[in-house]
Amino acid sequence: MRHTLPIAPQFYVTAPQSCPYLEGRRERKLFTALQGEHATTLNNTLSKQGFRRSQNVLYRPSCAECSACLSARIRVEDFKPTKSQRRVAKRNVHLQREATSPWATEEQFDLFRLYLESRHADGGMADMDIFEFAAMIEETPVKSRVIEYWDRTGETEELIATCLTDVLDDGLSMVYSFYRPDLTRNSLGTFIILDHVEIARNAGLPYVYLGYWVPGSPKMGYKSSFSALEVFRGSDWHDIQDGHDYSAETHPLAVDPIAEQVARITLPDTRGSD
Repeated sequence: MRHTLPIAPQFYVTAPQSCPYLEGRRERKLFTALQGEHATTLNNTLSKQGFRRSQNVLYRPSCAECSACLSARIRVEDFKPTKSQRRVAKRNVHLQREATSPWATEEQFDLFRLYLESRHADGGMADMDIFEFAAMIEETPVKSRVIEYWDRTGETEELIATCLTDVLDDGLSMVYSFYRPDLTRNSLGTFIILDHVEIARNAGLPYVYLGYWVPGSPKMGYKSSFSALEVFRGSDWHDIQDGHDYSAETHPLAVDPIAEQVARITLPDTRGSD
């Protein structure tokens, strides 16, 4: 006789803290541990429901009066770059991509520090040392890759951009990316996304998961410029027709109680025999 049993992770909520995206807001996250033999299955299932991975934790925003953060993904088959995005790809055609196992290097850390000091000097990662950085890259219980972009056109080679990427059963999840902040004309953040769409297309994967799109946030607003973009809202994925249709306004009923949120989460099944 065969039995179907659900994986039953425990869900928790973080204490409120300052929101890194919208001034004056407080953020709170719903999270669960990602570990054990079913880590890959759980990561695949919850990623399709708006969760993101950070080391051995899966989390999703669950703020008290704000629902602005929306998990976003690109439908690879339907994606068409804009003229501006095609120019970005052309400006970075000299960069060489290398996909490696999730191991941290000094070159990555130096680039990471340069990026943080320029873009997120007051963020939660600002004080991260090399050991914490190595943990962010290497502590992964799922199939992950570090995608590096190198400039080898000069006399010396230089690491220009890096992305920690999870390989899901239906796509690529861009966990965290960082790059040379002074090369603004290269639009490296956009380029990394464009290249991940190409990687996913070549691998036959239908989606590229971008993380959270936050309407009203200068740091996160650029994601709505990609075509074939979907956001997870309620209990399903929806096309973004116009980014201006989404609001970052707060409302006391914007977020359902934690118990209701957890009850709506679909969990994967494992099969065993007696």
